[in-house]
Amino acid sequence: MIEVLVVDDDTRVARVNAAYVDKVPGFRVAGEAHSAAEALHGIETLPHLDLVLMDHYLPDETGLAVVQEMRRRGHQTDVIMVTAARDISTVQAAMRQGALQYLVKPFAFAGLRAKLEAYAGLRRTLDGGGGEAEQAQVDRIFGALSASVEPDLPKGHSPTTAELVRRALMTAEGPLSAQEIAEETGLSRQTAQRYLKLLERTGRARLTLKYGDAGRPEHRYVWATRA
Repeated sequence: MIEVLVVDDDTRVARVNAAYVDKVPGFRVAGEAHSAAEALHGIETLPHLDLVLMDHYLPDETGLAVVQEMRRRGHQTDVIMVTAARDISTVQAAMRQGALQYLVKPFAFAGLRAKLEAYAGLRRTLDGGGGEAEQAQVDRIFGALSASVEPDLPKGHSPTTAELVRRALMTAEGPLSAQEIAEETGLSRQTAQRYLKLLERTGRARLTLKYGDAGRPEHRYVWATRA
């Protein structure tokens, strides 16, 4: 699980954002903070913390000042800025101080989910490597964070259908076959298979094989953050 600290000066907003985080498979809220001091305390004391969702407007310091202090203390925890601050100077400063993503308030669940799924994709890419990287791998690493909520759909693919398949995979307790997806969504098996292959190609789903007594193994798919 990816452990997340949610930082926002508004306790109600922090609760909403925390609920959003908990809805994304593979992520878990480790704690909430409502000031710079609380954020730094959480970063210092929470075990296995992976990611901070950082508000910029905090009552005692800015979120960027917190990030700066984190780095000064040697903490390399990843940061995604989640803030109403939209002036270019703040965005540039966030980039220069190592924020991986920048999400402007207000946003819907889909907006945060996209950032978190892209972050999970980046971690998978980095965890799967070792030693030196070829240019193709470097491109995958730098491209991982640019993922949107849905993949760029080729001509003839429907966003609505892609969302049906995505939701079926995300809410499943284990890998599903194209036939099981078809039965759950009301799509044909062929359509389900086509969208599953698309999600696999774009890194959102992973293919697993189930071997039976005879014949070809069955293709089964699992949402990438569950794999």
